Amino acid sequence: MYRRRFLQTGLGLIAGSPLLRGEVSGTHRFPEREYARVKSYVEMEPILEYRWAFSRAYEQFRDMKYGVRIHWGLYSIWGRNGESWPFLRMSSEERQQYQELYRTWNPTGFDADEWTQAFVDSGMKMFAFTSKHHEGFCMFDTKTRVRRRVNWTAPGGPRMEDCDIRYSIMDTPFRRDIVKELCEAGRKRSLKIDLYFSEPDWYDADFRPYAYHPLQVPSSAQLDPGMLARDRRTRKDFVVVPEATPSEVDRMMKRLRAQLTELLTNYGTIDMICLDQWLGPAVWPRLRETILHARKLQSDVMFRDRGIGSYGDYYTPEGFVPGAKENTDMPWMTIRGLGSSFSYDKDPTKYKGAEWVVTSVVDATAKGGGFMVGIGPDGSGRFHPTAISQIKEAGQWFRVNGEGIYATRPREGLLWSEGEKIRYTRSKSGETVYAFSIGWPGDRLTLTTVQPRPGSEIRMLGYGEPLKWDLDPQRGLTIELPPALQDPEKRPCRWVYGFRIQTGQA
Repeated sequence: MYRRRFLQTGLGLIAGSPLLRGEVSGTHRFPEREYARVKSYVEMEPILEYRWAFSRAYEQFRDMKYGVRIHWGLYSIWGRNGESWPFLRMSSEERQQYQELYRTWNPTGFDADEWTQAFVDSGMKMFAFTSKHHEGFCMFDTKTRVRRRVNWTAPGGPRMEDCDIRYSIMDTPFRRDIVKELCEAGRKRSLKIDLYFSEPDWYDADFRPYAYHPLQVPSSAQLDPGMLARDRRTRKDFVVVPEATPSEVDRMMKRLRAQLTELLTNYGTIDMICLDQWLGPAVWPRLRETILHARKLQSDVMFRDRGIGSYGDYYTPEGFVPGAKENTDMPWMTIRGLGSSFSYDKDPTKYKGAEWVVTSVVDATAKGGGFMVGIGPDGSGRFHPTAISQIKEAGQWFRVNGEGIYATRPREGLLWSEGEKIRYTRSKSGETVYAFSIGWPGDRLTLTTVQPRPGSEIRMLGYGEPLKWDLDPQRGLTIELPPALQDPEKRPCRWVYGFRIQTGQA
């Protein structure tokens, strides 16, 4: 457990200074599963020189509740599901072709204003965008250079070779800084900004062998403890090459630091940095220095905990909403793909639908978290029409019910639910409770864990008239639903129905 420390340190923070307004005392603890990859070498108690983002950033994170996670990169050109991951299973010929795709990439369908307006229309409060996925291709104007890469079709088999390339969107015929355009467009629409950044880099040979890098070395198991647990079907596709030299390791860490510096310097206020994967114990002290450096650049940026453990500010249950309230006080947002993965899916039947989005957000919010729905554009920069249709359809629900979602908090203890069909949230003051019925409740809704203030009104969100209600010591609260609402066409929304209940003082 980690108590927030605000001490005089190398960061120049002194207790009582104006920067410390809004300090929150308490613990800083992630679920145990979040430490699995790094607990053997990342200290459980951060060093004294470090501090997390200020409480105001945590509060804003908890207010968002709903957003979008956008995966876009070279993998979108071929339209393969799974983001960069199929690269590990490609033949050498395919890998070489893949690495050369940037030479002709010209995604003229990309429009940052169109994207971000669609997100706002869909009820989203933030977006996360892949500034660089594991493939190593940068979607921003990096000034860093890759000096060693793999020639996968070299005579005699794959081999490392010298190069001098940024390997970014600025090397393509498109030559536009995607991250910059998205940040500017999102900020105009008051969207919070989360930039995903992969710590490993599969294009840059200096980054071998960390986190599934296609280049492995004889000491991989020591440099990256996770190596021994990897899928054997994947391991057969690795290529073993000589150990990285000290100068290559130094170049790797300097490039990683320089790119994070660019993201936190050139694009205005960044609310979150979504780190991914890990770099192992040998270089952890230098990665820790980089995180301390990044914190100085933007004091309120929230770091995902991937690869940095207890130094993180939030975490992301991936592919699932936790089954109950998490046993943690740390902010979280579930991430799940709307289609079969986080990137572009050309099959419209794979998209899960607006109802799935709404129920997922309600469920996650009741448990104290949030929800990011994952979508990706195709190689031209356009989202699948089915994806846009479904998120905008969900947006209609949020326009009706948003007050019971955004900036709310979970009820205490086990009071976040009643069975499978009722979910609760509450206002920050605790004076209002919102009950959400998953599915239409019929002619009455019975709730057993909430008591309205005597003489107060209960309203269904989006419906203009107060509802009749009765509180019985044995049965609990019964809310009557008028005959007019039994017609689905006359209800204010679909799928999940919200009710505002005043429980505090008038």
